Amino acid sequence: MRRKELERNTKETQIKLAVLVDGTGKYEIETGCGFLDHMLELFTRHGRFDINIKCTGDTQVDYHHTTEDIGIALGSAFKAALGDKRGIYRYGQFLLPMDEALVMCALDISGRCFVNFDVEIPAQKVGDFDTELVKEFVLAFSRELGLTIHFKQFAGENSHHIIEAVFKGMARALRAACAIEEEYADEIPSTKGVL
Repeated sequence: MRRKELERNTKETQIKLAVLVDGTGKYEIETGCGFLDHMLELFTRHGRFDINIKCTGDTQVDYHHTTEDIGIALGSAFKAALGDKRGIYRYGQFLLPMDEALVMCALDISGRCFVNFDVEIPAQKVGDFDTELVKEFVLAFSRELGLTIHFKQFAGENSHHIIEAVFKGMARALRAACAIEEEYADEIPSTKGVL
């Protein structure tokens, strides 16, 4: 089973996390930030992963450390769960409509981190969540997993909808990239023989 449990503890956050790549979309998520919980729940359900996250962080400051450190832990867990990435499709893409918002996500589980975040979020906050932290989450997740990821926004006015399209699109694209290509299940999807 492609599964990983881990703990990550710093002076700023204490995180317990479990990921099952081949799940059904079940989740138990407590980050201390309602909006971040909501986005991670959407990510889990649309990726059909099973994810448990319990984070205690310095939310009296803001949600920066919580958001970034969860991205780090989640990226590490996915990397460990995927192992040598044998048999995966590797690439995934999804064009996600969320009401008036339209966001494309294309990604490559390449072992190399690159983030192109061509997304304009009009509001500085949704509830008490700083919207600039969406990119911070993606950067941290990508860095730890070794993920090349591109976002392109084609439409959108409502900040909640735009961010929701980012998380759902990323989940759907990652689900496709993590899937096993049965015909080539024993092969590493690279001419280098390693990812």
